[in-house]
Amino acid sequence: MLGFRKSRHRLASALAVFGLVVTGAAVQASAPAAAATQHRVLFDNGHAETAGNADWVISTSQPDPLGQDSSPSSETDWTGALSSWGVALQKTGDYSLRTLPSGSSLTYGGSAANDLSNFDELVLPEPNTLFTTAEKTAIMTFVKNGGGLFMVSDHTGADRNNDGYDAVEIFNDLMTNNSVDSTDPFGFSIDTLDVGSGYPAAVSDSTNPVLHGSFGTVTKSLIADGTTATLKPSDNSAVKGLVYRSGYSGNTGAFFATSTFGSGKVAFWGDSSPIDDGTGQSGNTLYDGWNDTGATNAALALNATEWLAGAGGSGGGGGGGGGTCTAAQLLANPGFESGNSSWTATSGVITNSSSEAARTGLYKAWMDGYGTARTDTLAQTVTVPSGCAATLNFFLHVDTAETTTTTVYDTLKAQVLNSGGTVLSTLATYSNLNAASGYTLRSFNLSAYAGQTVTVKFTGTEGSMLQTSFVLDDTALNVS
Repeated sequence: MLGFRKSRHRLASALAVFGLVVTGAAVQASAPAAAATQHRVLFDNGHAETAGNADWVISTSQPDPLGQDSSPSSETDWTGALSSWGVALQKTGDYSLRTLPSGSSLTYGGSAANDLSNFDELVLPEPNTLFTTAEKTAIMTFVKNGGGLFMVSDHTGADRNNDGYDAVEIFNDLMTNNSVDSTDPFGFSIDTLDVGSGYPAAVSDSTNPVLHGSFGTVTKSLIADGTTATLKPSDNSAVKGLVYRSGYSGNTGAFFATSTFGSGKVAFWGDSSPIDDGTGQSGNTLYDGWNDTGATNAALALNATEWLAGAGGSGGGGGGGGGTCTAAQLLANPGFESGNSSWTATSGVITNSSSEAARTGLYKAWMDGYGTARTDTLAQTVTVPSGCAATLNFFLHVDTAETTTTTVYDTLKAQVLNSGGTVLSTLATYSNLNAASGYTLRSFNLSAYAGQTVTVKFTGTEGSMLQTSFVLDDTALNVS
């Protein structure tokens, strides 16, 4: 490919000015019908979650628990110490559950069925082997791009497979030794403690969706040899302790905490005993914390799952919750077939030029590709209704004349801005290194912006020499 914009004679229907909002999940006939209504949760079993007496799985049927019982009515219909958790979610009809089987690795952006890009939430129930460098990149990118991460730890020294690492060390390594952001990205660190017992109380916050969700009200949790976290709001102002060890408050002794990172959400729990339902495979010594009458562990686990997955709240257990959202696709002219209508973009971005093929129809948004110093933008502003789970999807094709496999010269940023033009989040940054044939679906969870008017903006920046083209098509912002 030549170092200029592939005979790019953009047609006259050029868009004026600056500003871009790309929101949406592309509405394609090939997309699963359940994707707009079900919340997809992946439980990890690829990191020794069943070592020793642990049995942290929702079912022995993996990856699909429905293989053991397609319509479970009680927790014994699935086998595993987390089966109560899984069955409670399954019975709502609002969740699609999978397990990453033992021997598998966590990935993001690939084509595998269990790739994190296919899920809204990842549950890490006391991992006992270190995540690889690639896995840490996958996890952190998944969260940054809008995924929910549920981290369940245990006390220091709980090295169930005797490989030299316990969950405390593994989670701290994830947060401090990754290629995405190692500067305390979530705003907390896990304490190297073994707290023997206790019933830590929840803070008073009647508006918090984790403490007061559709699965019930949280009053207390359970510590049966667990740990806590130290919060660092100066590193991430979103971090919040919800349940504290007796005698602690503020930034120390947080037994359950939440935070955000990029467009995603994070929850931390300092013990695996609260999620243990006391049943599992033969030979395991388990403890029934799930049904402990001195605590409300089930409500805490389920409400947190709902919040992390961006669910609207139609779960069981009485109590308040959402469920009032009307499913819709919010973007106007999502495939650009009406030309410049409803979009604001740099002149010539929306085009039917044959030099770059549209994914569907005739029109697409083509940014950069000139081989000269240039910045192109594309935008649309939308209001995300309150109480809705929101997903932004778009199809992206990148081609380039750059020959390097290591150096970034040209970039495309996808961002969310508020009504004042302030960047709320950079969802992703693509570059000449992402060049590939065809279009790739990119998805982001925008549920955090429910009730707000936002602009999703794409900014393509090209250097002064060889061309890189960033081509978008079939956008959508789906709410449910």
